[in-house]
Amino acid sequence: MSLWLRASSCFSVVVALGEARAVTGGMMADEEEEAKQSVQLLQELVDQLYSFRDHYFETHPVEYASQKHQDVREEMEKTLHKMEEAVGYSQEKAWVLMLTGKALNVTPDYSPQAEELLSKAVKLEPELVEAWNQLGEVYWKKGDVAAAHTCFSGALSHYKNKVSLQNLSMVLRQLRAETGEEHSRHVMDSVRQAKLAVQMDVHDGRSWYILGNAYLSLFFNAGQNPKISQQALSAYAQAEKVDRTASSNPDLHLNRATLYKYEENYEEALEGFSRAAALDPAWPEPQQREQQLLEFLDRLTSLLDSKGKVKAKKLQSMLGNLRPAQLGPCGDGRYLAASGQKVALELKPLSTLQPGMNSGTVVLGKVLFSLTTEEKVPFTFGLVDSEGPCFAVTVYNMVQSWGVLIGDSVAIPEPHLRRHQIQHKGKNYSFSCIRVETPLLLVVNGKPQGSSSQAASTVAYRPQSE
Repeated sequence: MSLWLRASSCFSVVVALGEARAVTGGMMADEEEEAKQSVQLLQELVDQLYSFRDHYFETHPVEYASQKHQDVREEMEKTLHKMEEAVGYSQEKAWVLMLTGKALNVTPDYSPQAEELLSKAVKLEPELVEAWNQLGEVYWKKGDVAAAHTCFSGALSHYKNKVSLQNLSMVLRQLRAETGEEHSRHVMDSVRQAKLAVQMDVHDGRSWYILGNAYLSLFFNAGQNPKISQQALSAYAQAEKVDRTASSNPDLHLNRATLYKYEENYEEALEGFSRAAALDPAWPEPQQREQQLLEFLDRLTSLLDSKGKVKAKKLQSMLGNLRPAQLGPCGDGRYLAASGQKVALELKPLSTLQPGMNSGTVVLGKVLFSLTTEEKVPFTFGLVDSEGPCFAVTVYNMVQSWGVLIGDSVAIPEPHLRRHQIQHKGKNYSFSCIRVETPLLLVVNGKPQGSSSQAASTVAYRPQSE
């Protein structure tokens, strides 16, 4: 029997029973008790189905990840069959419809049968909040974000509950916005709803995970504030702490790895992409992200080691053209520090830089190569001076048209240095990198960069199955 026939069968039984009650004048007390027990049994069957899905990797090794989707579908079929057998005399038609729709909604795929049954459930009992939440999730899978938003908002109008708050937070970030300002308001409201969900139950891992995603979205829409980045990472960590199933969520690993990559925690990013791919082999994005990052590191370290494959004679000629005048405002005491004070910077070789912020220092070198990623952020180039090794420089928050050319002279005030030692799947990478948060900090060929060179970065993350 097909899933739709089973679901329809459950619904038909409920309708027939309702008609029978109309003829007989209702049920006796013992029949009412039997009806309650029937609904309770249906609830237990659906709860067991969702527990099978959510705790799959507690009973199956990760090597079975490729079978999870099929195993869940088979468990759904078994559950629907048991539910069909368990439907008895019940005055709770809306509950039976809701539970049947919820069972059909256990997979990540959109189910038109679930939509029909849940729609009937909310019409029969408009205050059945769980039916509204399930119907909202069906619309979300269908791609009808506006309808999903209506469902979750409607559920909250009946009573405050964490599931509606979680889902509303998720949907708000995907609502269509006419302007960037409107989208920013949606993101801020998304954070607020997620916080409310956490406050309702601090032990709910899904609430913490969705709060992490809300902070992640806020981070990329509000100037990449490091404090917000740490809030996102803390929320993800808390999700794993309070809910052991969170560690089996491939979306959490991918979204957190995206943040790690932006923060240049490359080893953690690679591990996160790899873990997400292992947990959901049918989802190509984690493996693609992992491979793209490995290719970026391969190309970068190769170019650094070969100094951009620039021949020695040409390199010597380029370095001979470095002049103090190319420091611009960094060389004449006009540099404005983060404190707001004008300070004099000391020109030092790249080789003398220490990990972290090198206050009171400026470096000057020649560009040997440039490198862009699929996401266009960051813009990466190699910088060398007369003292020796080539350093990577990563620049964020620039417009796509901005860049530097081979042979350009670049001065970097108070450079922030990181020495990378990365190991992943038998590969090893070692290099030094200067991170620059905005091109406005750079002086190129003696000229400060104008405000037109800066733009807020954007990044994609997977919201569909939060």
